[in-house]
Order: sequence, then C-alpha cells, then structure tokens
Amino acid sequence: MAYRNPTPTVDIIIALRDRPHQPIVLIERLNPPHGWAIVGGFVDYGERLEDAARREAEEETGLKVELIDLLGIYSDPRRDERLHTISAVYMAEAVGEPKADDDAKSVGIFAAWEMPSQLCFDHAQILQDYWRYRNYGIRPSIS
Repeated sequence: MAYRNPTPTVDIIIALRDRPHQPIVLIERLNPPHGWAIVGGFVDYGERLEDAARREAEEETGLKVELIDLLGIYSDPRRDERLHTISAVYMAEAVGEPKADDDAKSVGIFAAWEMPSQLCFDHAQILQDYWRYRNYGIRPSIS
C-alpha cells in the first residue's frame, strides 16, 4: 500500500491599505482550474508556511506583503479537484499596484460588494469567512 499525504498550500488575502475601503487582490488563473482565486500556491519542501505566503504573493502580484494574521486552515479533501490539499490562509496588507505574473493571467482589485461570481476551489467560502471576520470580528468556526 502506498502512503499518500495531503499537499500543503498557502492562500493570502491581500488588502491594499493605501486605497479607500482597503480592497483585496484576486488573480485570474492562467492554468486550470480557470477563474478567479485568492493569491496562493504550493509550499516548497523545507519552506516555512509564512515564507511560502510571502513568496507566492510576490511571484503572482509583484507585491511585498506584511502578514497580519492567520484566518484559518482549510482542509476539505474536495477543496481542489486536482489533489487533496490543506491550505493555511493568511490575511496580509500591501501597498502599490499589483501586476499579474507567474501563473496569474490577470489581477483584479475588489471591494466586498464587487466579488467575482466565478471563484475557484473553496475560495467563495474562504472569502465569506474573511469578510465576516474583517467586518464583524467573527472568526471562522471549526467544523
């Protein structure tokens, strides 16, 4: 029997603190699954989660981020159709103009009331949890 482990990933919700209402940055994915997504990616072997989050943010958007807090850990085996992933989701802040790079087709800047309808993975749930925490201080529940 081959032993398999879930793959660790990070997602980074980047609020632009130099803009009114501090909108967040999402990427339009270049590779399948296509659609809009929170910035993020796979953790390299030997890499700390926090370092992976900073690296992915800079690779995909060109922004140097300040990690603020951990929103939560998301581990539903169905969250990514490609393989079983476990994601540490960070909240971060940055200033500047994001630019699409690496595997981002484009970047978008969105306020809470402007979220795109086609979100990849479980990112609709993650963003719902984020906006509830940011606006009302209610942390995601452990279920």
